Amino acid sequence: MKHLGDDINVRIVTLGCAKNEVDSEEIAGVLRQSGFGVDGADEAQVTIINTCGFLEAAKQESIAAIKEAVRTKGQGKVVVAGCLAQRLGEELQRLAPGADSYVGVGQMGRFGGIVNGLFERTQPMVDMSPPHHRWADVGTRARTGKPWSAYLKISEGCNHKCTFCTIPSFRGAHQSKQIDRVVAEARHLASTGCKEVNLIAQDVTQYGFDLYGEFTLPRLLRELDSIDGIDWIRLLYFYPNRLTDDVIDAMATLSSVLPYVDIPLQHVHPDTLRRMKRPWDGDRYLRLFEKLRGAMPDVAIRTTFIVGFPGETESEFQSLIDFIQTAKLDRVGAFTFSREPGTPSHVMPGQVPFRVKRERYDKLMRVQSVISKEKNRMWQGKDLQVLVEEVRDGWIVGRSFRDAPEIDGLVYARGQASPGSFVQVRVANGEEHDLYGDLGA
Repeated sequence: MKHLGDDINVRIVTLGCAKNEVDSEEIAGVLRQSGFGVDGADEAQVTIINTCGFLEAAKQESIAAIKEAVRTKGQGKVVVAGCLAQRLGEELQRLAPGADSYVGVGQMGRFGGIVNGLFERTQPMVDMSPPHHRWADVGTRARTGKPWSAYLKISEGCNHKCTFCTIPSFRGAHQSKQIDRVVAEARHLASTGCKEVNLIAQDVTQYGFDLYGEFTLPRLLRELDSIDGIDWIRLLYFYPNRLTDDVIDAMATLSSVLPYVDIPLQHVHPDTLRRMKRPWDGDRYLRLFEKLRGAMPDVAIRTTFIVGFPGETESEFQSLIDFIQTAKLDRVGAFTFSREPGTPSHVMPGQVPFRVKRERYDKLMRVQSVISKEKNRMWQGKDLQVLVEEVRDGWIVGRSFRDAPEIDGLVYARGQASPGSFVQVRVANGEEHDLYGDLGA
C-alpha cells in the first residue's frame, strides 16, 4: 500500500456536541500517528466533516457543510463521518453526493487507513457498520481546545427509549469505557496541564453497569478524585431516576467533584412524560432537587425542556411554567419539538403547530430569565473561585463551578491573571447570564 503520510494535510470540521469534539480530537491523533499532517494553518488535501445528526437543523447544517467541501475540493478528497452518516446511511450519499468516503460512528482508530485509501480508490467507500466503539489509545488524542479544560468521554450510546430521540439509532446501545482506561486518560490529561475534566456521556448515571453489573459512577469519581492536578471534575449528563443517594454522596464529599448537575428533564407533566417514555413527574423532580440542595447547598442545577411535544395541551404546558417558578433552577434551556423521522413521536397524533411551539418557547424563556437573574444576584457580595479563560482590556473572563464550558454564563472581573489559573472573585453584580466583580487579594 502506498503511504502518503506527511505529503497530506487533513482538515477536520466538527459539527454538533462535545462528544463529536472528542471524536474529532481522537481522529486527529490517530492521523498524526499515521504520519499525516493535521494543521489548520496549512492548505488541506483532505477534509473530514464530522457530522451531527441529532435534530433536523443539525442535519441541514451537516449537509450544507458536505456540499461546500465537495464544491471546493478540487483535486482533494472529502470524508463524511459521524452521526449523520450513521443515521442516514446510503441516503446521505444521495442527499450530499460527491464525497470520497462515508463512514459511521465509533471508527476513530481506523482513520489512518481510511485517509490513506482515499487516493487509491476510484469509487466512494461507504461503511455504516453497526456502532461498535473502539476506544482510542490513551495519549493519541490531539487536543484542540484550551489545555486547562477537557472533555472526557466515559461511555457511548444509550439504552433509553425516549420517543423523540434519534441518538440510540446511530450511537447504538450504552457502552461504558473501563474504569482503568478512564483514569489513565484523566492522568494523561493532567500531565498535559488539564485542571478541569468534564465527564460526558448520554447518561453518566448508567456508567459501568454493562461492564461490572452495577452502577459504578461513585467508584469512578473516587478514583478520579485522587489524581494530582485535576482540580475540577464536572459531570454531563444525569438521568433523573438514577441520580441515587450514592452518587449524591460522592459528589458532596469528594473535593474535586463540582456541585453542578445538568439533568435534562424534557418535561414535568406526567402525561407528557408518559408519551415521551421518560420517568417520574414534576413532584418527584422537586423532591430530588430538595435532596441535592440538602447535600450541596450551593449546587447549580441546569435542565432542558422540550415545548410543543405532540399532544401537549395548554394545561400540560402551564404545569411546566408552574414547575419552573417553583424549582428556581440556575439554568434552563429549551427546544421546540423537532419532528424527527424514525422516532415514535414523528407519527404521534396531536402535532403542535409551529406558531404555538414558538409562543410557548418564548414564554418559558421569559419566565426563566427573571429566575436566572435572581439566582445570579444571590451571589452578590460573595466570593467565587474562577478558572480564567482569557484576559480582555484589564478584565479577566472565566468560569465558576456553576458554568460548564460553552453552554453556561461567564464571570467577568477587573484585574490581571494568567489564562488557565484559578482566582478568587468578589461578585459585585449578577445579570441574567453572567456575573461581574473584582479579583480578590
